[in-house]
Amino acid sequence: MSLADHPSSVVSYFYIFWDIRDSAKCIRTLTSSGQVGSGDTCSSVRSLTIPPGESQINHIALNPSGSFLYAAAGNAVRMWDLRKFVSTGKLTGHVGPVTCLTVEKLGNGQDVVLTGSKDHHIKMFEVAEGAQGSIGSGHTFDPAHQDGVESLAVHGDIFYSSSRDHYIKKWDLASKQLLQSVSAQADWVSALGVVPGSSVLLSGCRGGLLRLWHTDSLAPLGEVQGHDSPINGLASNSSQLFTASDDRTVKIWEAKGKISETSDAPI
Repeated sequence: MSLADHPSSVVSYFYIFWDIRDSAKCIRTLTSSGQVGSGDTCSSVRSLTIPPGESQINHIALNPSGSFLYAAAGNAVRMWDLRKFVSTGKLTGHVGPVTCLTVEKLGNGQDVVLTGSKDHHIKMFEVAEGAQGSIGSGHTFDPAHQDGVESLAVHGDIFYSSSRDHYIKKWDLASKQLLQSVSAQADWVSALGVVPGSSVLLSGCRGGLLRLWHTDSLAPLGEVQGHDSPINGLASNSSQLFTASDDRTVKIWEAKGKISETSDAPI
C-alpha cells in the first residue's frame, strides 16, 4: 500500500499543533526563530520561500513525557515547553546544520538529546527540568563519521547512527564508546529504525533500498528495493514497516509473520 498525493518534498520553517479532539483544529504555529502564532494564523497553502530570520526545520522530536519539543533548525536545536507554548532556549555546539535528533529520559528526570549534523559529529545534551538559555553539549562521540550524519535510532542502552559515508555505527550510551561500524549501503544511509520488541534494525538509503540488520551483530537479515527515490523515514510495529520517500509516497510493508531476528527477508 502507498499513501501518495504529496505535492513535493516536505520542507518547513514552522510546525503546527492540531487538536484532534476538535475536528483537527489548528491551535498553534511555532516557527524556527521561536515565534508563536495562534491557530488563526495556520495555513494549508504551500510556500516555496522561507521568510527572513527563519531556517528550514530538519527534524523534530518530543521527549518521552510529551512536555518538551526539540526542533533542529540551522546549527542548533530549539527547545519548546509545550505546557506553555514558549521557547526556553537552544542546544548549541554544532558547526553545521543539525540534520537529526532523538530524545530519551534519564533516571533523574533529565532529557538526553542526541543530535547528528552535517559537520560529521554526534553530540549528547543533558537537559534538566526547567533549563533555559543556551545549553552546550556534554559529550561529542568519537570517532566521527566521514560525512554528514543522516539518522539516529536508540535501542535500550545502545544507539545507532547512519551517515552519507555509507556506514552505520553502533554506540554504547553509558560508556559513550563505539562498539561497531559497518559499511551498510552503496549510498547515503538516510534513515534508521528499530522494530519494537525485536532485534531488528532497519536502514534505508538514498537509492531506495530497505535493509534489515540484527541489532547485536549488525549481520544482514534481508533487503528489498522499496523505492526508486531516497528513503527519508522509517517506522514499524511488530508486523508492518512504513517507508517515506522523496517519491512523495509512504509505503506500508506487510511482514510474513512477526518481524524478528530469525526472519529471512520477511517483506
